[in-house]
Amino acid sequence: MTAPTGGKPAEVETDGDVVTIRLNRPEKRNAITGAMYATLADALTAADRDGAAVVVLTGAGGAFTAGNDLRDMAENPPLGDDPPPVRFLSALAGLRAVLVAAVDGPAIGVGSTALLHCDLVYATVRSTFRFPFVDLGLVPEAASTLLLPRLVGRQRAAELTLFGESFDAAEARRLGIVTAVVDDADALARLVAERTARLAGKPRKALHATKALLHDESTPTVAGRLELDRRMLQDLLGSPPTPGTHLN
Repeated sequence: MTAPTGGKPAEVETDGDVVTIRLNRPEKRNAITGAMYATLADALTAADRDGAAVVVLTGAGGAFTAGNDLRDMAENPPLGDDPPPVRFLSALAGLRAVLVAAVDGPAIGVGSTALLHCDLVYATVRSTFRFPFVDLGLVPEAASTLLLPRLVGRQRAAELTLFGESFDAAEARRLGIVTAVVDDADALARLVAERTARLAGKPRKALHATKALLHDESTPTVAGRLELDRRMLQDLLGSPPTPGTHLN
């Protein structure tokens, strides 16, 4: 187990096959700067390169994240084809490892849109969620205008993004944005530790392949998916599924 990088606004901790990425700027409710985005992007890329089973995203100090640090963004606008926020979102969307979010407190802006890319989202009852982009003169990022309507329906997605009003963990659970809600931060830590340990103990190749199938959009028909299933099954049967076996 490697300890987190102490004192940095974005910390990375590796415990066996589980990588935890923790936003650690509680005095700013973990608002994300360009430098933090670069760290997050590099950590996600490294997790897949090293064959991690699970990546956990979380925040320190009773906040998931208040979203982008708008002052930093004004001083360091994310221009060009591959600025740190774009690299982070690309790495997030393309992550091979199972992506788990542990949310305690506010998840605003990218704190909510990033959840749409997660495979599992666990939250405390005090957590809140918000898509404030229109109020800021912006549009929602992270492909959320595609993913959110698919998850909650077009009209509900319009209400959430056009009004930008806060909603609680119970509503997020009802909408399908959150997997489960627990009482407090201690319960959240226990649940995430138990769930990620179970995932890490499963056959790695099957774990990653199942996630890939769940995210695949290239085969929208049953016939196409049956063929994709067949090819993946043949690949898995050619390699005995043992716990911890990597895809490569």
